[in-house]
Amino acid sequence: MDSRLVALEQWLRARFPDAPFALAPASEDASFRRYLRATLGEGRSFIAMDAPPDKEDCRPFLHVAAEFAAAGVHVPKVHAQDLDQGFLLLEDLGDTTYLSRLAPASAAVLYAPATDALAKIQLASRPGVLPEYDRALLERELQLFPDWYLARELRFEAGAEDKRVLRSAFEAILANNLAQPRVFVHRDYHSRNLMVSEPMPGILDFQDAVYGPITYDLVSLFRDAYIAWEEEQVIDQVVRYWEKARKAGLPVRADFGEFYRDFEWMGVQRQLKVVGIFARLCHRDGKRRYLDDIPRVLGYLRAACGRYRELAALAALLERLEAAR
Repeated sequence: MDSRLVALEQWLRARFPDAPFALAPASEDASFRRYLRATLGEGRSFIAMDAPPDKEDCRPFLHVAAEFAAAGVHVPKVHAQDLDQGFLLLEDLGDTTYLSRLAPASAAVLYAPATDALAKIQLASRPGVLPEYDRALLERELQLFPDWYLARELRFEAGAEDKRVLRSAFEAILANNLAQPRVFVHRDYHSRNLMVSEPMPGILDFQDAVYGPITYDLVSLFRDAYIAWEEEQVIDQVVRYWEKARKAGLPVRADFGEFYRDFEWMGVQRQLKVVGIFARLCHRDGKRRYLDDIPRVLGYLRAACGRYRELAALAALLERLEAAR
């Protein structure tokens, strides 16, 4: 018996005593959370979040939702909450993700409001509101790559020189990331967490938001783990954001070349992290489907490392690992 599902149904029944409802899975999640759509008839539906309190904390979700809503972007309204049981009842933003609609013909139409919303979130930024995306957290994320992808997925035993290459690259990456201007960071601002809704986009999965490097969410959006674009298209979209951000007074670099370098170096950090996380989701959590997206992310990583002298040794290591697969 699914005891949490039974408890959730009882909780919902107390809120809708006169309205029969049906529950169905609404979306998958890489965490211990799950989302179910409660359909009440007559076009009424809500999303029920089930977050086991011993594994997930709903309070960051509520806190970030309030901050992002105040910034003027579309996040789900919270209709009811029970923090002791780990249940939230949320506005239903539908089931049409950006990923399901993105194509060359629709990219500009979808990405323009996504970068508008991102700029609104960043303009609302101030220190002391969200956790710091500090060196310790950035470094812990980088370590996922050797711990889970190299050691567990590839069964690669790093030698002394390999470890030196990783340490040197990680230090260079961290130096760049920590020198960037800081804003609110969603931390997973990509095509599976942006919804085609009114207004657009609906924004999901923001509970891990932090205060950190300004290029991070832009990397999530345009070096997406689930859909890839030609480099010329990425540059064009990043230029559009950069021009928008400058006009809005956001602290982006005055020279686009320098800004794009920051974008790429932030991307290297995120790509190393994501590859490690996808390997961990497979080997620790039994979610093997995430392995299918690793080649796309590794493609971004190898290309970016190959463009910078300081990351040449890491690029060579990545090529050697790819050749040995």
